[in-house]
Amino acid sequence: MNKQAKEVTKADLIPTDEYAKNRKAYRKEIVNYKKDRRISLGPYANFYFESYETMKAQIQEMLHIEKGGDEQLKDELAAYNPLVPKGKELVATLMFEIDNPLSRAEFLNKVGGIEEKVFLKIGNEKINSIPEQDVDRTSAEGKASSVQFIHFNFTDEQIKKFKDPANDIIIGVNHELYSHSVKLTEKNKKALALDFD
Repeated sequence: MNKQAKEVTKADLIPTDEYAKNRKAYRKEIVNYKKDRRISLGPYANFYFESYETMKAQIQEMLHIEKGGDEQLKDELAAYNPLVPKGKELVATLMFEIDNPLSRAEFLNKVGGIEEKVFLKIGNEKINSIPEQDVDRTSAEGKASSVQFIHFNFTDEQIKKFKDPANDIIIGVNHELYSHSVKLTEKNKKALALDFD
């Protein structure tokens, strides 16, 4: 796994025919890698912390499914490279996963702006989320998207504290209709600490 890479390039990708042949093994490997990078919060929210590896796997998979070649590759790189952490940040895909379509719509209609109410806490220090600016994920009517992309920017001092096993790290949402927090496990902390330089 390439810890220091900050963006996926064409040269990083496995040729499509080779990927197709060994897809099962590649997917198993990435599922295993992602295990400690997933954090559930409350009944609906799941954070999937992204990295060079997860974005590379996502691009490979999109190219495999859609078979759009170089033309598609350009779009995929532009879409997914902003979600590769750049050394002093953590980046997460936040998904609200509600099976029932009516319940999902009802919930999302009420939680507009929730992507700005996410935080990480190291000791007493709070790091607020910065939503990805590619598109507005809360509509003018106040409806939230079920998929949000968020960044947490760290100072050097905060990175040091994050990496210190003695410190508890909490992730939370403090929206008036969805207020939950959870402590990261040791495995979560170890996995995410690798995203920092």
